[in-house]
Amino acid sequence: MSSPPLDALDLKLLQALELDGRAPFSRIAQVLGVSDQTVARRYRRLRANARLRVTGTTDRGRLGQEGWIVRLGCSPGAAVSLADALARRPDTRYVDLMSGGSEVVCGITPADRRQRDELLLERLPRTPRVTSMSSHCLLRPFYGGSLGWLRKISALAPEEEAALRPPAADPPEEPVVLDPTDEALLAALRRDGRAPLAELASATGRSEDVARRRLARLRRSGVLYLTVEYAHEPLGQAVPAMCWLTVAPQGLAEVGRAVATHPEVSFASAVTGRANLVLSLLCRTTDHLYGYVTERLGALEAVVSVETTLVLRRVKALTH
Repeated sequence: MSSPPLDALDLKLLQALELDGRAPFSRIAQVLGVSDQTVARRYRRLRANARLRVTGTTDRGRLGQEGWIVRLGCSPGAAVSLADALARRPDTRYVDLMSGGSEVVCGITPADRRQRDELLLERLPRTPRVTSMSSHCLLRPFYGGSLGWLRKISALAPEEEAALRPPAADPPEEPVVLDPTDEALLAALRRDGRAPLAELASATGRSEDVARRRLARLRRSGVLYLTVEYAHEPLGQAVPAMCWLTVAPQGLAEVGRAVATHPEVSFASAVTGRANLVLSLLCRTTDHLYGYVTERLGALEAVVSVETTLVLRRVKALTH
């Protein structure tokens, strides 16, 4: 059976949670002009029908760590097992099976250079049935991270969005150093971004007051932000894809800023490699994707070439 379509209140709730994944239902209800029970009921329904999940996500850049996208070509029949193995690694943020079924794309954030070199220079190149590999360091994000795609649906009125938006992060000048309490707190939030303070206190072995202060500090520094994971089909976005753009160097920043405003783009970053700008797209149909590539990207003069691949299956999910 197909899931019931999302209505205006569902979309408002999704966008509200993307703004502040830990906002109390009572606060969301007050801003949206409905009861607490209505918000709680809609939240439960979205969890069942749209696989809604609020996840605590770490901005590894605030910790002085690099992000990478790795493309792996495989011999026939090897992609699924390779994707499953990569999904089990704690340093992979997402793992996708791409069109053709013989390519795996994953996002990784190694904890340090030793871990990066072990994975990129030794383990992956020696993996049986891997026929090709390219690694792309994320240089400059234009969209993604704490800026989620749901902000682009404009379900909330400007005054509603302003009332629900949490204070902006105030990142420190130096990378943040985490201690074991921080790590335990982040691990609990990765499992459930809306975990109550009592659960966070239990996970860290500290008091609720300590858990509350640590949570506030991690959010204020920008190390922690809350993301919303959900099935895209109920929102009409049935065709996820990636585009690898080669852009003339003098136009890279301008093109990056332009594509960040496109409603189809959920992630955009300058990267190392032959293609120097990568996009994650959410489109309604393949015809919509065709129109986006030929008309929106085709209109950008600095774009020299575009490679497009469809995402067949997300094996490991975590919103960018």
